[in-house]
Amino acid sequence: MKGLDILELARLHIGEPYRLGAFAPKDNPGWKGPWDCAEFASWLVYQVSGRLFGCEEDDGDPAVADAYTGYWRRDARLLNAIVSVAQAAALPGAFVLRFSRPGKTGKIGHVVVSDGQGGTVEARSHNDGVCAGRLDGRRWDTGVQIPWLAHEPAAPPVTIVTPPRPPSTLLRLGMHGDLVRQVQLALSAAGIDAGPADGIFGPHTFAAVRAFQIHRHLVPDGEVGAETLRALGVSS
Repeated sequence: MKGLDILELARLHIGEPYRLGAFAPKDNPGWKGPWDCAEFASWLVYQVSGRLFGCEEDDGDPAVADAYTGYWRRDARLLNAIVSVAQAAALPGAFVLRFSRPGKTGKIGHVVVSDGQGGTVEARSHNDGVCAGRLDGRRWDTGVQIPWLAHEPAAPPVTIVTPPRPPSTLLRLGMHGDLVRQVQLALSAAGIDAGPADGIFGPHTFAAVRAFQIHRHLVPDGEVGAETLRALGVSS
């Protein structure tokens, strides 16, 4: 099973329709769209490898597994699948991910297939459908290399010029400060044991954040971004 198989399969679907939020049964090899970007990416992984990635329940039924860029972000971190954008840009069949940014000026998440030469295959928009594109000049947050697929670099490291990332509040394991303490207090007020309100984002706080996110039907990645802060009633 190779990353190149992902790319070759993706190219067969260029020209098919896109619809934001569309669902694709991952175990249906004849699916022709409409596609959502994360559904397209997760469908490709399942078709090539028979395993789910980037879905709400990766050990669930592939016929109903729901894919989302937030789940891609979660799996990339939990499965040690993160590589740099430049590395992914040089690996055919790797993926490149943009995290969602909540708010009026934010952007929804997006995930694309790398062609190994700085280009993409992606379910991009209503107007473009599934199309070939470029990584350059667009904001990206991380590359993703599916751990159980073999990848052969097709090119030397690729230089990708991206716009600066907008500022965002994000608390994660290992951080500390007053905002962490406020989160710990808010978790305790919500009935979730976050341990002492010491301002240190340790394993106890991480587990409490995940429990809160699961309870509130948020992406359970254990990180505190704008969406989780709002749900906790904490101002950044």
